[in-house]
Amino acid sequence: MPFVNIKITREGATTEQKEALIAGVTQLLVDTMGKNPATTVVIIEEVETDNWGIGGKSVTELRKKK
Repeated sequence: MPFVNIKITREGATTEQKEALIAGVTQLLVDTMGKNPATTVVIIEEVETDNWGIGGKSVTELRKKK
């Protein structure tokens, strides 16, 4: 039973985009590893940019500099 956890920043991914991610990842596991889609679990976690750090700075702070 595959379990896939996708983490993205919370910046407005639409329901349709999330549905496409779930379907696409599930199909990838079916196609590449022969996994059963009925037992494949995909979770999408949305993280606030204040809680996501890269290179010692939050994504919120990094994006202010652009």
